[in-house]
Amino acid sequence: MKKFIFSGTLLAGLYLLPACADLDVDVESELTPANFPKTPDQLIAATGPLYSQLSAANGSNGGNSYATNYWRLQELSTDAAIMPARGGNFDDGGQYRFLHKHTWNLDHPTVRNVWEWGFGGINIANRLLATFEGAPENAAKRETIAQVRTMRALFYFYMMDLYGNVPIVKNFGEAGLPPTAPRAEVFAYVESELKEAIPNLSETTGTLTYGRPTKFLAFALLAKMYLNAEYYLNQPRYPEAVAMADNILTSNRYVLSTDYSAIFRPDNGPAITETIFAAVYDANLIKGNAMTRWTLNQGLAAKFGVTYVASNIMSTLPDFYYKFNLAGDVRNDTWVAGKQFNLDGTPILIRTTNRGLNQTYSGPDPAAAINWHLDLTPVILLENEATMDTGNDLQSQTQGARSIKYFPDPNASTDRYQNNDMPVFRLADVLLMKAEAILRGAPATAVNGELQTPLVLVNKLRTRAKAPLATSIDLNELLDERARELSWEGWRRNDLIRYGQFEQKWGFKDNADVTRRIYPVLASELSLNPGLRQNPGY
Repeated sequence: MKKFIFSGTLLAGLYLLPACADLDVDVESELTPANFPKTPDQLIAATGPLYSQLSAANGSNGGNSYATNYWRLQELSTDAAIMPARGGNFDDGGQYRFLHKHTWNLDHPTVRNVWEWGFGGINIANRLLATFEGAPENAAKRETIAQVRTMRALFYFYMMDLYGNVPIVKNFGEAGLPPTAPRAEVFAYVESELKEAIPNLSETTGTLTYGRPTKFLAFALLAKMYLNAEYYLNQPRYPEAVAMADNILTSNRYVLSTDYSAIFRPDNGPAITETIFAAVYDANLIKGNAMTRWTLNQGLAAKFGVTYVASNIMSTLPDFYYKFNLAGDVRNDTWVAGKQFNLDGTPILIRTTNRGLNQTYSGPDPAAAINWHLDLTPVILLENEATMDTGNDLQSQTQGARSIKYFPDPNASTDRYQNNDMPVFRLADVLLMKAEAILRGAPATAVNGELQTPLVLVNKLRTRAKAPLATSIDLNELLDERARELSWEGWRRNDLIRYGQFEQKWGFKDNADVTRRIYPVLASELSLNPGLRQNPGY
């Protein structure tokens, strides 16, 4: 069902995609006020490029996508994910190492790609809004415009969160080059856009609106902004975060899924009752989610029915993995570590040699063939600190606990893209945002007759996870709960900055420079637009 929703939109609208980061780029379109679509299905098709831009900007090439480059800026810069080189492979010019060590520069490829991705989405939204202006006035038009404005606000939120002070472009084809706007001004613009869009957004959930903005996406995004307002603006707005969360909770439109793993499986979609908004993926039509490709060890391919060769590069750091320590917690099962077994209980054996297993082997039979029981060790040790390289023997290649949260897809494409949609906002995050806002000073509120204290809210998730109930909760414990519940969902950087922990040491990082809380404006953009201003510290 979810693939039907987006397959037509992708094919109908690819000609609207932007070609570069120029905010005034002239994008060719066959849509004009004279032939503007009028039916709901036609409107969905017309706005399709905006949603495919979020998921995978280039359609057939998913590199510049929510699940890849955007995700890497938000997770590889934290303690939650790491992509070390493996025997000289996957160093890729040091780009993953620079994200981990907080040593990126003004020309980092991922920083550049995400800037282009985000402003590409803003540009598409502006072009659509300009096209829609001359269309006949009706309810469908008003809702479509509200959806486009909400998506534009979402892209602006991402740019504000990642880059701080960014230009604001409200209209397609504006004359002149846009100057840098202060983060507070961008915040106010996003806030006003969402508030103006909400009256015309739908309250319908499920298949009819899956993957498109509803009132509840706007409420969730406002809650996230207000939760971070003390960092963004030096102005606490925690009661407003609670109010936005309550707009979602009192609607009774979302329910925690009984099966945690189902939220992230290849067949997820509108049936998931707690997903408020998702980046939608299709292994063949909307490519971008390649989590299994990056994280799975090749020795696990047969167990999970994966037919392609995984890259075996991405894992987590041991201290983050060790947060998954609650007895019986189903969220522990999102990680693969230790000795590995087939589904029938037999050990997974890898045919190798003594030297192939351990390149430092000094015994009498380095070339002797052995069967080694696959063992993924959480600890990561480097053979070469300068290149963040673990080495090239089997023991080195199997370092690091691996995530299977976005469960391996046996029906992945030949170029290793999966069908798993990626939640952007879901009910669990709303519960945790409300709990945190209360811990930071907002009054607790009641929903459906239940006074929702932080402990009550956290234990809703503990109950679903089959984990022991908490007896108390403070901010540090809540941060760990967010790690367990929302691991690899693109919020770890945002959380660590809000908690003042982004400068801490982890893994092989020791850079404590607070200016790394935001990424630099690209050198290429500065040369093209003299109105842009570089972020402090770069």
